[in-house]
Amino acid sequence: MKLVIQRVKEARVTVDSKTVGQIGPGILVFVGVAKEDSVADVEYLVSKLVELRIFEDDQGKMNRSALDLGAQFLVVSQFTLLGDCSQGRRPSFDRAAQPGHAEELYHEFVNQLRAYPIKVETGQFRAMMDVALINDGPVTFILESSRNAH
Repeated sequence: MKLVIQRVKEARVTVDSKTVGQIGPGILVFVGVAKEDSVADVEYLVSKLVELRIFEDDQGKMNRSALDLGAQFLVVSQFTLLGDCSQGRRPSFDRAAQPGHAEELYHEFVNQLRAYPIKVETGQFRAMMDVALINDGPVTFILESSRNAH
């Protein structure tokens, strides 16, 4: 499982010109699910994500987590994170999970994140989405479940 996380001042997802998810200060999370991913990958990444210290403290050091600040999360599925562009001109999506498996783990990810005392909004799985954001920093990280990291 691969996440691209961006610290944002605000972010929103629209589908067919209708807002389906919107947050203020917090983290925009793009989630890509691989074929071999399981609930264990979800548990690892959710725990890592909420406790990752990517917000500044009073001295300007990244020393505070989303939990510390009550940051908001906007979670968006994005299978293209599993695209392999190493050969040829067209990405290969062989590592990406089939839609049923991906959707199951995406919803598990969202549900586990919602178990924390934080606001969680989502995009719409398998929809063509427009994502608008104001980056904060910019601060962007890639997180991968340990057994799938390259």
